[in-house]
Amino acid sequence: MDTAARELWNQAHSHANAEYQAHRRRVTIDPITRLEGHGKIDIFLDDAGNVEQAYLQIPEMRGFEVFSVGRPVEEMPQITSRICGVCPTAHHMAATKALDDLYQVTPPPAGRKIRELVYSAFMMEDHALHVYILGGPDFIVGPQAPAAERNVLGVIQKVGVEVGKKVIGMRRRLRELIAYFGGKVIHPVLGLPGGVSKPLDPEKLGEFKQLARDNLDFALFTNQVFKDLVWKNPEYVKLITSDTYTHRTYYMGLVDEQNRVNFYDGRLRIVRPDGSEYAKFSVQQYRDFIAEHVEPWSYVKFCYLKPLGWHGFAEGPESSVYAVAPLARLNASDGLATTLANAAYEVFFQTVGTKPVHHTLANHWARVIEMIYAAERMVELINDPEITDPNVRTLPTATPTVGIGVVEAPRGTLIHHFETDPQGLVTQANLIVATQNNAARIAMSVDRAAKSLIKRGEVSEGLLNMIEMAFRAYDPCFGCASHSLPGHLPLRVSIFDHTRTLVRELEQS
Repeated sequence: MDTAARELWNQAHSHANAEYQAHRRRVTIDPITRLEGHGKIDIFLDDAGNVEQAYLQIPEMRGFEVFSVGRPVEEMPQITSRICGVCPTAHHMAATKALDDLYQVTPPPAGRKIRELVYSAFMMEDHALHVYILGGPDFIVGPQAPAAERNVLGVIQKVGVEVGKKVIGMRRRLRELIAYFGGKVIHPVLGLPGGVSKPLDPEKLGEFKQLARDNLDFALFTNQVFKDLVWKNPEYVKLITSDTYTHRTYYMGLVDEQNRVNFYDGRLRIVRPDGSEYAKFSVQQYRDFIAEHVEPWSYVKFCYLKPLGWHGFAEGPESSVYAVAPLARLNASDGLATTLANAAYEVFFQTVGTKPVHHTLANHWARVIEMIYAAERMVELINDPEITDPNVRTLPTATPTVGIGVVEAPRGTLIHHFETDPQGLVTQANLIVATQNNAARIAMSVDRAAKSLIKRGEVSEGLLNMIEMAFRAYDPCFGCASHSLPGHLPLRVSIFDHTRTLVRELEQS
């Protein structure tokens, strides 16, 4: 990094230390980095320099639930895919499945399998993004390595240029498969109520079969990289299993009839902190189990288990906080439906030694195991003779009323809920996004990490990164998760003078 670039980086990322020097009782990390969306962390210190409280604040507001009202419901797979440029396929698929439910129509086998093939490719490339580019640098390069090295270039320096080319090349090929079926990769036009927009041309079969085989090799390679560079490092294991990054909460994930992880379909299963089953239900019942709590310092709404009530940011069986995402999916399941992934699942729990695993940073290993599952599932689907059947859609005939769809996004359970008038115009939309499900636990993780790591006012760039690691393990998407209440936008404007002294606040409650 040249001098000018380093100076720009320091100005953007050393704000926390400047804020601390100015106030002596406040540390601000702004912006937080290597995530989807925007956010900052405010840490308040007592007179001894220890942490009183740390807040993860999400200042952005996205009003998709509001401005969807009045739109033709068939537009929702395209509108909601614009929520995020990293996970558009998740929103597209959840909305498409909501349309299936809304119109009471079932896709033919080829249409369903094409959907799952595309979705498995998406899960694979998105997980690879986090493993190698977003979360991976904290372990592959090191949590307290110089900030200029904790990025994809630092990862390539550690694992080698050829590995870097493999990562980039595999993600490109997977995204080409998504674009083949969806027309484009960022905002795909694939899902329709009752099926998909395009069958698989048999002439493409050989190319995609080779991609699936290469993809599985890549997933297994990534699993070995993680075990060699992370799990064989005693310091990393100590960090992962420390109380700093541990919370005993409930866990939720989508499972099949054998309680095995499923990304595309199934029932939602919740397990208690001791691993016993708390509930198992269809997505149409989600309002009986999931409720949303609002705090004045964030635009993210905090989901909790409705029957237990909101008891604050607490853990344990008396709490109602739960988690989603890769670790939660493994905790909430009894295994994986493919051979190699299930073997990796067994090794994971045997190695850690407990189930559920409550260590937040173990999300990274769980994510790699899910890469194996996604890759194996792609192999199964592309070799299924039915997948080239040209019959890929059942036309809907029912009058629309209410539709609810669910998938497992890379970041966790994603629910889309639409209600319409008889003409199919949206009258109500509700999105329960993965990072909303995780929001309470993420807030707890940031607070605990700050309290564990900052002592006597001693702050360093590497230490602040280790606080960021507490949210980064969830692979959060705060662009997806931030909403306003329907028709209402709470707003607070804080005005500071040149010395950073608060002079006035304007508030719309």
